[in-house]
Amino acid sequence: MSPHSKIFEVSKFTPAGPNFLPDQLALEEPIQVVIDGRPLAVLMRTPGEDEFLVLGFLRTEGIISKRSQVLRIDLESRENHALVFLADDHAVDWDQLTRHLFSASSCGLCGKATIEAILQSHPKVSASLSIKASVLLGAPLTMRQKQATFDTTGGLHASAIFDPEGNLIELHEDIGRHNALDKVIGSALASERDLSGMFLLLSGRISFELMQKSLAAGIELVAGISAPSSLAAEFASDSGQTLVGFLRPPTFNVYHGAGRITASL
Repeated sequence: MSPHSKIFEVSKFTPAGPNFLPDQLALEEPIQVVIDGRPLAVLMRTPGEDEFLVLGFLRTEGIISKRSQVLRIDLESRENHALVFLADDHAVDWDQLTRHLFSASSCGLCGKATIEAILQSHPKVSASLSIKASVLLGAPLTMRQKQATFDTTGGLHASAIFDPEGNLIELHEDIGRHNALDKVIGSALASERDLSGMFLLLSGRISFELMQKSLAAGIELVAGISAPSSLAAEFASDSGQTLVGFLRPPTFNVYHGAGRITASL
């Protein structure tokens, strides 16, 4: 059984009558992020890769910009707590943090107080990336084959990083779309991997926040199996990112930045 799932006994109703059988559900538990003794947020997540989740969350919230600004993350002292200790010379502007102390797994923006607080200042991405259409079309199958916990639960999202040749570099799953992406970004931050020359594939719909997080990590191209929101498309136009939706071979839609994609198969 996957360590990211839990077995429940369920009643399955069929034309022949109810059957009782075990079912695996994706784990969802809270983790409270505490910075230098001060609570920051409670994230609802699938346990596992918690250090990557926290690093990615801190990066995409604008609290840190590099791994060296975090001295230590203690995940052992208190259950479902991440005690973050920042470097002495790195200060947090708490007045700029307007996220309330609860973030649901389904929506990382539910705790944002105002739309102005959502919009963070990140430079536009460059236009150095070039991806063949065939590489994009091959990515969903590659990602799906590596979604181990999804196979047993059917209840987790995935975020995956690919290089321009279509090689899978990093994949993380979580019950929250934004958590899966934070784990990918946090893992890259921990290993000092530059994501500007990679592309991101998301297993579900593409929201504004996912575009914002990807911009914070310098990702030029974001693709998703499902649809983007209108605000995600508008954000891509403002940020200079390429946005691909409905990536379902043999077709996909490009909502902005088609110049990074070559038609060569």
